[in-house]
Amino acid sequence: MKLGVISLGCDKATVDSERLVGQLVGHGAVITPDLPSADVILVNTCGFIDAAKQESIDAILEAARLKTTGTVKAVVAVGCLVQRYRQELQDEMPEVDLFLGFSDLHHLVPALAERGLLADPVAAHPGVRQLLGGSAHVRYLKISEGCDHTCAFCAIPLMRGKHRSEPLARLVREAQQLEAKGAREINLVAQDLGHWGRDLGLEGPKLPDLLEALLRETAVPWYRLLYVYSAGLTERLVELLARESRVVPYIDIPIQHASDTMLERMRRPERQDTIRRKLGWLRQAVPDLAVRTTCLVGFPGESDADFRTLLAFLEEAQFDRLGAFAYSPQEGTRATAYPDDVPDAVKRERLEELLEVQRAISGERLARFIGRQTRALVDLVADPGDPAQAGATHVARVPWQADDVDGVTYVANGGWAVPGAFLDVRITEAEDYDFRAVTSG
Repeated sequence: MKLGVISLGCDKATVDSERLVGQLVGHGAVITPDLPSADVILVNTCGFIDAAKQESIDAILEAARLKTTGTVKAVVAVGCLVQRYRQELQDEMPEVDLFLGFSDLHHLVPALAERGLLADPVAAHPGVRQLLGGSAHVRYLKISEGCDHTCAFCAIPLMRGKHRSEPLARLVREAQQLEAKGAREINLVAQDLGHWGRDLGLEGPKLPDLLEALLRETAVPWYRLLYVYSAGLTERLVELLARESRVVPYIDIPIQHASDTMLERMRRPERQDTIRRKLGWLRQAVPDLAVRTTCLVGFPGESDADFRTLLAFLEEAQFDRLGAFAYSPQEGTRATAYPDDVPDAVKRERLEELLEVQRAISGERLARFIGRQTRALVDLVADPGDPAQAGATHVARVPWQADDVDGVTYVANGGWAVPGAFLDVRITEAEDYDFRAVTSG
């Protein structure tokens, strides 16, 4: 069976796709990038915001059209959108063969075998994750599923359910598999990394134990922490972050807002003062720590004063990186009970202003690294036809830049280095989000 894969949404969803495809490959499937020639197309959908929902629907419909114009015999849709709207999708898209929610994924192999699409329903290589797209040297390890937070704007608990930790031994094995396939950087992801282990008992392992096991059982040079609520920042975790050079000095802490009124209305666990104190502690404990965050503007009830409070806090807090979104109501969330009283035009204006403020902040924060000697992980050989890469031999990232969501480092004189190699560099320039560097040593 030739398998085509469309994986949409976040890095956590990509991990889901790779694990699911691993099961199918273990049952004899062969991955093909040529979707029209596939026997089966698997679409992993996203249901986070309206634009992602529409992208998922379009992808499902396009895959279904290939049943008439290509060799496709079956289309399977899984993921967040299916989990929330399975019945509606089945009613509207009868041409799709299978819609499977998270609790139904175990039916996938038997259903395809029943249709004669899998020659052998007995797995030959079960559980071996198959890497999809991207670069083999940068990979993601999802350490838990679901979320116990009750943020008013977020539908993730409705789609993913309550928090469940992956077993430590299984995560170590998966990290070892990723390393064997060339991973040089592994990004730990979850809805909240700090919650890992809380369901494994009072005496069970916690996030620092997992990190120590990964460091002990693999030789992966870089581990990076993404998505940690400030409440999950324990002394032991911060000490480990400060001490271990293979855990890069970078952390992603989504705050969403800085007005206490809005934080309470959003049902967030932090308040401005607790965020301020945690940031001060982190930066004192971990030299050169880069902190990324996420903010949401235009939430119901957000006044201009609330928005100005957020901007003032960003100026004070000096986050290195920031992602931002304008609020859109998500069915089933608590926020849908509030009047959506911020006009769309105002949401867009606030989003643009916030991003412009952060652009200046990021530029100032990056400037402190000019002249610094550091290691850079090569992602690409530079394209001489790209004006942004002029004068560079390689496109790389230093420890303070996460894959895909942050800027890059343009390196000159990188020699014959290939993607996945490390270079010793000296940072010579800082732009809004990017660095320029030369090799050193």
